[in-house]
Amino acid sequence: MGFVLLAVVALALLVAVHRYVWRRFVGDTTATGSRLRRAGTVAAYVLPLLSVGALVSGRSGVPFWLQQVLAWPGYLWLAALLYLTLALLVGEAVRPLLRRLLARRATTAGAGADPARTPETEQTAKAARTPETERAGAAGSDTRTAAPPAPPAPPSSQAAAASASRRLFVARAVGGAAAVAGLGTVGYGTYGVLRGPRVKRVTIPLARLPRSAHGFRIAVVSDIHLGPILGRAHTQRIVDTVNRTQPDLIAVVGDLVDGSVADLGPAAEPLAGLRSRHGAFFVTGNHEYYSGAAQWVDHVRELGMHPLENARVEIDGFDLAGVNDIGGESEGQGPDFGRALGDRDRSRAAVLMAHQPVLIDEAVAHGVDLQLSGHTHGGQLWPGNYIAELSNPTVAGLERYGDTQLYVTRGAGAWGPPVRVGAPSDITVVELASKHA
Repeated sequence: MGFVLLAVVALALLVAVHRYVWRRFVGDTTATGSRLRRAGTVAAYVLPLLSVGALVSGRSGVPFWLQQVLAWPGYLWLAALLYLTLALLVGEAVRPLLRRLLARRATTAGAGADPARTPETEQTAKAARTPETERAGAAGSDTRTAAPPAPPAPPSSQAAAASASRRLFVARAVGGAAAVAGLGTVGYGTYGVLRGPRVKRVTIPLARLPRSAHGFRIAVVSDIHLGPILGRAHTQRIVDTVNRTQPDLIAVVGDLVDGSVADLGPAAEPLAGLRSRHGAFFVTGNHEYYSGAAQWVDHVRELGMHPLENARVEIDGFDLAGVNDIGGESEGQGPDFGRALGDRDRSRAAVLMAHQPVLIDEAVAHGVDLQLSGHTHGGQLWPGNYIAELSNPTVAGLERYGDTQLYVTRGAGAWGPPVRVGAPSDITVVELASKHA
């Protein structure tokens, strides 16, 4: 019942937002029956349908080619809708100010004009001066036969026409500015995703790390989100970027894919080219459990990566552990800290790979020195970071919880709209530092 109510509220909100956007961009700026109004009205129906199709197609078993057809316009419209709406809301504050400014200018201009020679009376006089009446006047004919000039329009209708003209100008000016701001923001955010993630570097001291492991570098990659939009070229960009950092170890902390191995196996193939001294390790994210986690674990193993399913390995100077994502609990494959960390030597430093930051409390309880996570995307689309803060202890960056430090990367890809605003994608090179060095 609660889910149905939430769905109804979300649908009502989506309809209301689309109605508002249509009114400001189409209803207020175009003439009734015009081609532009008809085109804008059709778009107001088609675009949200494409968005719904993009959202549901991935989990409804439709062919992958159809998912790709729906994904680009459907997901991009969701991002565009957000920033067009925000730009229009800013425009609501500007709209009355601009109308008052134009009205004041019109009043000032009208105060200096000859009341007997208004634009309306001038137009009426020109209409009365036809070639026939001009010739008749020149020949001295009886002017009493000329048609009398039409009376000027009433002042009230003149004022109404001027006000309507100002409203139309303001609607088009504010709508145009909002379109440039909103679509420009989405365009720049899309470019940032398609360009690929940038490298971020951070040094993290660990109290139990021996001097021999001082300077050990871990390339942290999360939330690649291969799917109907981000494919093989996206994977190759990430692999090339990681390899250029020459890390000692690569940690892929979940949400690698949004789709099955059958559809996305070719897109993931460049991962076989990851290179580091101690190899590449992988833990599941929640999206793997929407896409066939067991098949993907087997596939990444075939690509040369090492899945850590509630398991631990010893690296020079510290233990590297990994736990399954919370999303696996419905399949009996959730995180198991006892298996991953229960019997370890606590005199050694421990680095934990866990997709979601919310597992930090378990990490603290098991004496982990550093947890590496993703999942949040840093909010991905501002102001989404404020929403992400409601359900995650850390949205991005490094924070300390007791004796445990938590580092959250913004991720290397994007979910849904291939757009990032205020949360650029990154691959983080974490350099471990020994306090004994």
